[in-house]
Amino acid sequence: MKVGITYDLQEYYLSHGMSEEDAAEFDRPDTIEGIENAVKTLGYETDRIGNIFELTGRLAAGDRWDMVFNITEGVRGFGREAQVPALLDAYGIPYTFSDPLVLSLTLHKGMTKHVIRDIGVPTPDFQVINGLKDLEKCRMTFPLFAKPVAEGTGKGIGSDSKIRDRKDLYEACKWILDTFKQPVILEAFLPGREFTVGITGTGEKALSTGVMEVLLQKGADPDSYSYANKKHYETRVQYRLANDPEASMAAETALAAWRGLGCRDGGRVDLRSDEKGIPNFLEVNPLAGLNPEISDLPILCGLNGIDYQELIKRIMDSALERINNTPSIKNTDRQ
Repeated sequence: MKVGITYDLQEYYLSHGMSEEDAAEFDRPDTIEGIENAVKTLGYETDRIGNIFELTGRLAAGDRWDMVFNITEGVRGFGREAQVPALLDAYGIPYTFSDPLVLSLTLHKGMTKHVIRDIGVPTPDFQVINGLKDLEKCRMTFPLFAKPVAEGTGKGIGSDSKIRDRKDLYEACKWILDTFKQPVILEAFLPGREFTVGITGTGEKALSTGVMEVLLQKGADPDSYSYANKKHYETRVQYRLANDPEASMAAETALAAWRGLGCRDGGRVDLRSDEKGIPNFLEVNPLAGLNPEISDLPILCGLNGIDYQELIKRIMDSALERINNTPSIKNTDRQ
């Protein structure tokens, strides 16, 4: 079985003029090496494809794969994470992780939270700010928390993200709107513990790989798992496996969100508890980082005794089970 690997390398985009922060979500070479080695160890032939531009060229040249291990983040628009899966769908090539619908939905934190709220999963009160005029309609109670509606890796989150008054609200929203050229999501600030829950599998077969509590250390940006805190996690963050009743509630909430959104194969759900100790959904990452050393999901799994090879195996097993149970579609791609 031939498994192609699609990915976005940081060095590719840095060489094309992108800033370090803009390229923060993209992968390092050791991430691709780790995935490829793990997939090879499972007995599959691998083929490094690269980003959507390289994939397009390979498809046009007639190359095909039995399956693609896809971790591309994309570059432009709310549908950027969906671009490679949509292209693979058009050619009838199966792939790991979620489909274009889920990836487009979950990148937009506001749209995701509408769905989450409708299916009964606890999430803090929120409002999407598309422009500064929307602040005139904001009646939420301070403190609030502001972040870009469609970024990852903590981008746009820092010491000023917790908002205590109208002046701070205006300044924070203006900065995000101007800097990221996208809406702001405002949430009621939750004062409790912060968790990330690892998940592998799809639907009712999805299982938690453990609950990791994120503990900020002295010198860290306060009150948030910010871009700077993630970048300097060795000195700013302590990761601790949590298995107390509150953490168990976090796992149950995360699985309800994962299944309700239709996420597949593997990823993470981030939560924070309210003043009553009830974990609330913050966001989901259906394309979680997979660097063997520095990404949250492998770190979490390692704390729970699940090594990197086993994590990749669970992702592959879930994808293959889905693929084998999906009726085949006649290939109509034009040569």
